[in-house]
Amino acid sequence: MAKKSVEARQRKREAMVAKYADRRAALKAEGNYAALDLLPKNASPVRLKNRCQLTGRPRGYIRHFALCRNMFRDMASQGKIPGVTKASW
Repeated sequence: MAKKSVEARQRKREAMVAKYADRRAALKAEGNYAALDLLPKNASPVRLKNRCQLTGRPRGYIRHFALCRNMFRDMASQGKIPGVTKASW
């Protein structure tokens, strides 16, 4: 489990990216990089980090399921992810 402060920081960044998305797109289209530089740094989508939706773990992230590898394995073994079966050969 990630610290609550780290998860809160991530949520704050996601909200800020959503808030400034239209303004960033307009400034980029104009080529006004001086005004773009004045926007908050956390408004940039580059500063977002993919994190597991259940635990907040940043590493071993599986994008298609939005889960880390540990939670993916547990949920797949329990049959909670439809269409995922354990490989055997």
